[in-house]
Amino acid sequence: MKHTTAFLAFIAVLIPQTSHAETSDADARGLEIATQADERDRGWRFQSSDMEMILRNRAGKESRRKISTRQFEVEDDGDKTLSLFHEPRDVRGTAMLTFSHGLEPDDQWLYLPAIKRVKRISSRNRSGPFMGSEFAFEDLSSQELDKYQYRYLRDEACGRYQCYVIQRIPRYENSGYTRQIVWLDQEEFRSIKIEYYDRKNELLKTLDFSDYQEYPGGFWRADRMEMTNHQTGKSTTLLWFNYDFETPLKSGDFNKNALKRLL
Repeated sequence: MKHTTAFLAFIAVLIPQTSHAETSDADARGLEIATQADERDRGWRFQSSDMEMILRNRAGKESRRKISTRQFEVEDDGDKTLSLFHEPRDVRGTAMLTFSHGLEPDDQWLYLPAIKRVKRISSRNRSGPFMGSEFAFEDLSSQELDKYQYRYLRDEACGRYQCYVIQRIPRYENSGYTRQIVWLDQEEFRSIKIEYYDRKNELLKTLDFSDYQEYPGGFWRADRMEMTNHQTGKSTTLLWFNYDFETPLKSGDFNKNALKRLL
């Protein structure tokens, strides 16, 4: 009986240690995969592109917007991104400037031509929708590695790819999400799908990436992104065109004081 009791006590000690070790291994593996994906997309320096945003309500009725974007890669910090609306007329001249960071709050400014002023986006409001779309302000900043805690979940097929599935939990304050589940293809570490869970830990949205193209330098970009809101029935599609990695941009091109003069 003593031997049985001692054996059970020994097993009881081992179980939590094994569970903790497995969790640590999964966290380390998740970070390793996320780091590889991040490193695969470094070194492009600057890029510009055109984009069409298609908004759909629950009934499927569409409205369309045309936008141009510029992006500047910053060493040891997040990227700088500038988005300018061209159509339709009621949003023409609207511009958003984002300076992404790691754990520090991102800096975001929105120029609204109707009131002719630049509005700073509070870090407390970054979970709100961007220009009526299903993309939140926080979705549009660059996804810096330090913003999340990671965990490897599993390998599985995702469409024609074999994917790593990892979980990332936002470490920055005022996120609208408790967690995100990310599918990355095992060959090029491209995002294939992201599920977003709201503050109640219920599935809120899914972002699907498709029609990837490879550009000089080995940089991959999806020509189509589809964000579906499962709670409202609305969706937003982003169609990307005219990627340019050659025309030089500099940090000074991303200036909040110049937002009023972009058109």
